[in-house]
Amino acid sequence: MIMQIGTVILRVILGLIFFIHGVVKFQGGIGNTVGFFDSAGIPGFMAYIVGGIELIGGIALLLGLGTRIIAALFAIILLGAIFTVKLSAGFLNGGYEFELVLLAVSIHLILTGKTPYSVDSKLKAAS
Repeated sequence: MIMQIGTVILRVILGLIFFIHGVVKFQGGIGNTVGFFDSAGIPGFMAYIVGGIELIGGIALLLGLGTRIIAALFAIILLGAIFTVKLSAGFLNGGYEFELVLLAVSIHLILTGKTPYSVDSKLKAAS
């Protein structure tokens, strides 16, 4: 039971972080993010995909809906961020340490999946 509560906390915090990152990408105009992606050698259209996954996926994780799938998508985004942008900055001081922690949380959620405190668990019980 305690471990499940810990997993819920990790799921909600990860969902909140990604939701806020998604909001920020669209809030100031997605064009800024498209430009950043282009400058990093990532096709600009990927900004829409990443931003959408962050925004919608963040909400889904907050609710506990599609936890394993969303966590896997977040893990892919994080690996992309680490290897295309953050790795060259090193580990600390704006490097990839934060993304590495979020990646570990994502992997934990992929491995543990749903908890009793999620929409996923309610849908399973209803069917």
